[in-house]
Amino acid sequence: MYHELVNINSRPKPFEYYSAPELWTDDYTSQKMLAYHLNEHVDISSRNHQFIESSSQWIIDHFRLNDTSKLLDLGCGPGLYATRFARHGIKVTGIDFSPRSIEYARQSAARDIIPVEYINTNYLEYEITGTYDLIIMIMCDFCALSPAQRKGMLAKCKKALLPGASILLDVYSLQAYNSINEKAIYEFNQFEKFWSPHDYYAFVNTFKYDTEKVILDKYTIIEESRIRTIYNWLQYYDLNSLKNEFEENGLKLIEKYSNVSGAEFKNDSQEFAIVAVRN
Repeated sequence: MYHELVNINSRPKPFEYYSAPELWTDDYTSQKMLAYHLNEHVDISSRNHQFIESSSQWIIDHFRLNDTSKLLDLGCGPGLYATRFARHGIKVTGIDFSPRSIEYARQSAARDIIPVEYINTNYLEYEITGTYDLIIMIMCDFCALSPAQRKGMLAKCKKALLPGASILLDVYSLQAYNSINEKAIYEFNQFEKFWSPHDYYAFVNTFKYDTEKVILDKYTIIEESRIRTIYNWLQYYDLNSLKNEFEENGLKLIEKYSNVSGAEFKNDSQEFAIVAVRN
């Protein structure tokens, strides 16, 4: 037992392990995640629906999108943004590696007779072949990627941008990072049996990496028949660190906001959004 507890409480190197597919593609947890996506009142998996409505309209207006525009939605989930854009005649491609979310998105588009191209794959492994007027990555998806994954993703996005096109994404801020403390807890059937339909104990370790400005929530899920570990990594930024990372990858930040709804940028925001173009 002692050695098991040592392993549970061990601190890995930043982004040493990648377990996102298990969270989003597992048949049981993906069902739970989809329920969070579709809950109109919470900011889990997706923003609440009121925010999605206002931010999608701001995006359409701000980037002057119309029926000649092409938009790529990376990490589109069940299509909550994509369907709104498509209703305005925008040509939308949505990519997500949750089969359950993509199936929901496809069914919604078919039901409403909305033409959206949905691709069920991990966008880290997908070679973007088209070119776009706008690429979006919303709900701070960018923060969940390792430095190598982010570099590869930005290279793909840069290549896929039409002349004058933009990237819009949001990230967690250093203000959010500074508000979080390290901790170690355990719970029985955490989050109302989010992790499994069977009884389990969840050990949760929150680790901070001050040099890298990274936080890890490490979930060790212990059931009677198996033990799983889920690593939820998040990178945190200030404006300069994000600006430098984009410039290193041939992209230039041209606009900043407190969120993807166009709110005025404030230094004390828990997150912020940027617009970038090719250098």
